[in-house]
Parts: sequence; structure tokens; C-alpha cells
Amino acid sequence: MAITMLCLIGNGAALAQSSFGAIRVEGNQRIEDSTVLTYAGIEPGQRVTTGQINDAKQRILGSGLFESVDIQAGRNTLTFVVAEFPTINQISIEGNRRLNDDILQALLSSQPRRVYSPTIAGADARAITDAYFQAGRFAATVTPKIIPRSQNRVDLVFEVTEGAVVEVERISFVGNRSYSDRRLRQALSTKQAGLFRQLVRRDTYIDDRIQFDRQVLTDFYRSRGFVDFRVLSVTPEFSRERDAFFLTFNVEEGQKFKIGTVDLATDVPGLDLALFDGAIKIRQGQTYSPARLDDTIARLERRAIEEGIDFIRADPVVDRDDTNLTLNLTFNLTRGPRIFVERIDIEGNSTTLDRVIRSQFRIVEGDPFNPREIRESAERIRALGFFTVADVNAREGTAPDRVIVDVNVEEQPTGSLQLGANFSLEDGVGLVFGLSERNFLGRGQQLDFSISGGVDNVDSRLRFVEPALLGRNVTGVFDLYYEATQQFSAFFNTTSLGFEPSISFPISDNGRLELNYRLSDDDISDVSDDSSIIIQNEAGALTTSALGYAYNFNSRRTSLDPNTRYGFEFRQNFAGLGGQTNYVETIVSADYGTKVFNEDIGLTANFIGQALNFVEGSSRVIDRYRGGGTVRGFKRNGLGPRDTTAINDDALGGNFAFGVSLEADFPLGLPEEYGIRGGVFYDVGSIWGLDITQGTNGPVDDDFHLRQVIGATVFWETPIGPLRFDFTRAIEKEDYDEVRNFNFTVSTRF
Repeated sequence: MAITMLCLIGNGAALAQSSFGAIRVEGNQRIEDSTVLTYAGIEPGQRVTTGQINDAKQRILGSGLFESVDIQAGRNTLTFVVAEFPTINQISIEGNRRLNDDILQALLSSQPRRVYSPTIAGADARAITDAYFQAGRFAATVTPKIIPRSQNRVDLVFEVTEGAVVEVERISFVGNRSYSDRRLRQALSTKQAGLFRQLVRRDTYIDDRIQFDRQVLTDFYRSRGFVDFRVLSVTPEFSRERDAFFLTFNVEEGQKFKIGTVDLATDVPGLDLALFDGAIKIRQGQTYSPARLDDTIARLERRAIEEGIDFIRADPVVDRDDTNLTLNLTFNLTRGPRIFVERIDIEGNSTTLDRVIRSQFRIVEGDPFNPREIRESAERIRALGFFTVADVNAREGTAPDRVIVDVNVEEQPTGSLQLGANFSLEDGVGLVFGLSERNFLGRGQQLDFSISGGVDNVDSRLRFVEPALLGRNVTGVFDLYYEATQQFSAFFNTTSLGFEPSISFPISDNGRLELNYRLSDDDISDVSDDSSIIIQNEAGALTTSALGYAYNFNSRRTSLDPNTRYGFEFRQNFAGLGGQTNYVETIVSADYGTKVFNEDIGLTANFIGQALNFVEGSSRVIDRYRGGGTVRGFKRNGLGPRDTTAINDDALGGNFAFGVSLEADFPLGLPEEYGIRGGVFYDVGSIWGLDITQGTNGPVDDDFHLRQVIGATVFWETPIGPLRFDFTRAIEKEDYDEVRNFNFTVSTRF
């Protein structure tokens, strides 16, 4: 692309400034001469220097339309000889397996039927490389190549060499004194590479995830009272083989603060502070956390609305006492600006109805504007799980005292299909099929269908959930089920067909009340001739019509303590309103869990008590409690009253049951990336009580007999879920009980 200057004057100095009567363009096929001359910026007869001619050449090259530009200068003619870039015929990406074409094509600026530009192709290659970088493949390389075609066209090919995933081999911390590295690693979304590194991708180094973990770590500490906590730096270091990262979080914990005094103040004339005393749940001596502070502010502002006092804002004033490591709080109730919600605009929802999104707002058009309520509404919309993006913002309305709330969402798939198999020591191998839609017809309703079972049992259910029945904070549920067993840990068959509608609603911050009804047909059939006479006499089908209620208290609904949870449930069912059975069933359960020793050890306690009292007639084996979940270490139907005088040695179940379980889980000292923890537990309980105690060849022992079991557990976090292996030993049992010394389950733990 050299510049050729032809001049007949013979004087080089004379070329320092020349004029040309004609300016021509040669070599162009698609681009008009006028377009090239426009980029050149030189007019015929204009006196130009060599530098100006070079600038014109650079402007033509800078247009991105030409591969090369030569300049030929004659006595009276300046000629630009150009070579156009070819047109892109098609674009393909080769060598990519981890990221599909659709993802990578969306990153490209180069397009078919447009002019090929090496600069743009190079930028596209870098964009693809960055996508692999975000996926943890730091060794990925992308090379753009062109394949010439006829008519000055080329095929553009991006050749990808993906390279291996760069994993996080080790995560360590510097400066942490209160919590171990192991506990802090549990809080992070980034994980160390473990046994299932080919299936679990949270051990892949992704820079955005590391930035997210900085905030996660900050929230973890500040929710536990460390108000001065800071992440000073995060240092990633490549291994010598350049196939793994070693991450080091350098942190500064600071001191742990508790709540000191808590006071109320106001500058609003005539405002009675006594109205707000019950809204303050934060107490002196509690560990300080931003969540406790925000909860108290929200309670105070809601109380003002309940009392009909609008535009009240609760501004916290924090007085720090470094000597006693306490924060003294004063909530100052002030009058905020008089601003109203003009309207709520919703965009981006093509399937979800507007009313589903609007139901997450506690305000409507015309209500006083409260920024806190808008933020909480945004969180509730995101918690629906219907959207990948849910942004809620307020802007000025048609007047200074009006705001418009804009809701912008992007929907995501909400349906799922489940196909699989399950296995248990008692039930063997079973198949599972399920369909689920969490946003049925865009109405925010949930529809589930599932069927599972094995050789000897089947369980199928259709469940419909309306979370806002009649537009209120009432959940309506409709369950239709069919269950059948065939000699399933017993010597008889059972079938149950029924439906259970229910409604539930909150009656306090943590408590919900449920009202339910059940209509079912329960059949016992094909009872073996060798079975207990008690079960033989219970054979046949009976219809049950039962009304019931349940009160449930769960601290997790408004939990401000990250380490402790507790719950309680009281349930009663009354059968006899129609049907052929007449009884009262009462179930009481409670659970508690906490973490101790700097949150490295988890402690849980569970209690359940059950009673079945028949008003008329007697219970049947299909109704009675037969040991499921009461005490571990026993087979299904393995404890409780049993007709040992029958040939089949039948388990009869009991009308009463209770169980208490105490458990601790702890690290075993193994590398954390294995995901293995240990545990120990102690269970105690019993099943007892029959209406009829005369068995096949004599009386049946239905007395209360205590069972006690101790055990050890191995917890293993795997991609298919948390696995649990229980090794048990019954230290107190009856001779006729059937024990199981080992059990394997998929379990969750606190």
C-alpha cells in the first residue's frame, strides 16, 4: 500500500504542495465513487500537501470498507486505488461444545451480508473468549478465519479451542477469628472443587461470582453483629500448572456489637408514642443486625398506617458505645413528604397477569408513597420465582406530589417435568413421574401431578394451589390422591381414594391457621388367611368424611436470628360428618434447631405426639399409627402392638404414638470439598393402644413400652441431593420388634 507520486516537474520540493484537476477512484465494485471521495475530503483544484493526501488515505481506510488503499498522483490527476473488503456470506463457530451456537452468535457484531471487517471480527473473537472466561475456561482461545468464496464473498469462521475449566482448588481466609474457614466457606456461593467436579459447577472460577461472595460474606458477618466488618481484598492465585485457582479472602472482622437501649422519639405534634410500643420487637441484649433494625422500622411505619396516621417515617439514630460494645437505638418518628402513588405501570409480562404482580404490593393507586414498601414489594415479586428480572422503580408523576411506580419484569419458564427412579432399603426400586407448573395460565397458581411407586405400591396425586383466594391473603389448596399397596410390608392390600380441599391464612407474623376437609374411601382387601383375626375383621371399604383445623407457628417466616429456628403445630381432625367412621384425631409436633461453637455444630430436637380416639366403632389397621417416622432404627411396621399368636406375626399399629429425637451434626475433619459431615442422635418413643386386643390365639399386648435408639450418621452432600446414612442400635425394645441397623435416605438438615 505504498504511495506512488508521479510528477513531471522533476522537482521533489515542488510536490510539497500540489493541486489536481481530477480525482478518481479505481478498484471499487460495490462502493460508489462519491462515497470514497467523501471519506477522502479532497476537492479538485484544492492545493494539498503530502501529509493531507496521507490523511485522506487513512480516512478511507478508517471507514472499514476497504482492505487496502493505494494512491497514484499524476500531473493533473490523483487516483485512489482501493480494494474492498469482501461481503460475509455466512458465519459459523467451530470447536465449541460447552457453550452452544445460540449463546455465542448473540455476542457477535459481524453479520451475514455485511462487509467483513478484521477489526470487528477480532472484537467478536474477544467477546467469545470473554464468555468462556466467565464460564471458568481461562485457557480458551478463539481465532477468526475467512474462507474465500466467489463474487468477493467470504465465510467467516471462529475456531474455538475451549481448554479445560479452571477450578477453585482452595478457598482460605485471613483475619477471621470468630468463625472457622470451614464455616465461612459454607456461606459462599463459590465452592472448592470436590469429588463431583464434573457435575457441580460452583467450583468454577467466575469473577462475577467472587464479587457476589464479597457481599455475601459482608452480610454474613453484619447479621451477626460485626458492624465494622470489611473484605479488604480477594486474591486469586493461579496454580503452577495454571489449571486451578487458590482464593484468599483478606477480612477485617472488627468487634461484635449487641443492642443497647431502645427508645422512641418524635417531632410530630400530638403523636402518642404509646401507640407504637407494641411494634418494637427488638430488645436490649440481642445481637445487632441490619435485619432487626429494618424489621423494627417496617413495624413502626405499618403501625402508623394501622392507626390512620399517614406519611410517618421511622428514622433510626444509632449511638455507638465502644466501651460496652453496644449500639443504643432511638427511633425518631417524623412526618415525611406528602407524596401519593399516582399509578403502578407493569411491563414485560407476556404470560403473567397484572393482578398477580399487583397482589405483591401492599399499596394501591392513591395511597401514600412509602419507599420502604416499594422495596419490600420488589422483593416479594422476585420471590415468586416467575421472573429472571424484576425491577421496581419510582419516578415523578404528573405533579410534584405524585409518583409513578414502574415494574419491569422478564419472565422465565415455570414448568418442569420429572422423570426418574428412587430407591430405599424397604421399598426397593421405584419409578417417579411428575409434571409441575408454578404459574398456571399466568395466574400465579400452582398445578402439580405426580405418580410414583414400585412393584408393591403406587402413590399418585393431583394438587392445585391458589395463593390469593378471592384476591386476599388466603391460600386455597385442592388435593386429589390415589394410594394403593399390595402386600407392602404387610399381608393385605390397601387402596385409598380421596380429595382434601383446604384454606389457610396468617393470624400473626409467624402463625397460620388452616381449615380442611377430607372425603376418602379406604379399603383393606385380600387379607391373608394366616393374618391376625383383628385385621381379618377389619377388611372392607369405609368412607371417611372429616373436618379439621391446624395451627402452625414457624419462626422462619420472620426469623431475624440466622442460627436458630423453631416451630410448633397443633392439628385436629373430626370424622363423623357423614361417612362411616367417627373419631377425633389429635397431632402435636414441635421442632427446634440451632448452631453452636461458632456455628460449626448443629443441634436439633423434634417431638411428635399422635392420638386417635374413636367415638363409635373401632380403628382399623389402615387408620392406626404404624411407626413411620416415630423412632428410627425400626422397619416399617417394626414397632408397636403385634399379634404374635398369628402365623404371619402381624403388626397391628396403635391408636397412640409419640417420639422424641435429639441430634447433633458436626465436621469430621475430612477435606470440606468432599461434602461429608458426621452426626449422632438419640430417639425415644412408643406406639400403643388398641380398641380390640383379642388376637388369633390369645390377647395382644398393646401396653405402653418405651423404645430407645442411639445412632451415628454420615451426611454427604452430592449433586443428587443430601444423602444420609444412619447406623442404629436399639438399646431398649420388645422381643417382637423388627429392627433395622442401617438406613439410607435423602435428607435435609438445618
